[in-house]
Amino acid sequence: MPRYKLIIEYDGGPFCGWQRQADLMSVQQALEEAITAFSGETVVIQAAGRTDAGVHALGQVVSFDLTTNRDPFKVREALNYHLKPRPIAVVHAEAVADDFEARFSALARHYEYRILNRRARPALDDGKVWHVPVRLDAEMMHEAAQLILGKHDFTTFRAAECQAKSPVKTLDRLDVSRQLDMVIVTAGARSFLHHQVRSIVGSLKLVGEGRWSPRDFRAALDARDRSRCGTLAPSTGLYLTRVDY
Repeated sequence: MPRYKLIIEYDGGPFCGWQRQADLMSVQQALEEAITAFSGETVVIQAAGRTDAGVHALGQVVSFDLTTNRDPFKVREALNYHLKPRPIAVVHAEAVADDFEARFSALARHYEYRILNRRARPALDDGKVWHVPVRLDAEMMHEAAQLILGKHDFTTFRAAECQAKSPVKTLDRLDVSRQLDMVIVTAGARSFLHHQVRSIVGSLKLVGEGRWSPRDFRAALDARDRSRCGTLAPSTGLYLTRVDY
């Protein structure tokens, strides 16, 4: 059976998240229905990351099988036609080897978190950023972020309902930078715990406000205690930007 790989982008706002649910529309369901509409086949697709409700994607990767060979260009065009008017777009489609798996073949996942840091509320980016009106010290946030790079027990920054077998992960990149009124947090790792990025960002916000020092941030990690985590950053500012294979 031919296997296909898609790179998709979507606005997570209208969806209950990536994964199918019984009574709510998910990104997975919308895409599977579009595949059925053009191919006549019922498929179950696999994604590189199961994003939560409200989380967006610029480079989500999906794989699935069909029973007949189809031109990847036509696959992309047909899916984009059937996905309208939902805010999901297939930006790339290709045929891949039958051992490729969007989730398990991934070597690294990259996320970006966007904080609109100004007094005025967002008019154009509502639902796409976390609006923080108090001025944040992005340089201090970046300094703190460097203290948790590498392999650690991330229990403090792990959702209570996380189903990962171990809280130990290796964080390869965690950068904070300011671009005018936007503070951008960029994270990269082979895999992440449930709510890990949003938990880290919420705690970095405390550093940016001057309520925590970088040492306090590292102490929260070392405590391995969920109650030591800062505020969970809202899903609206989080983007899955790229997956490496």
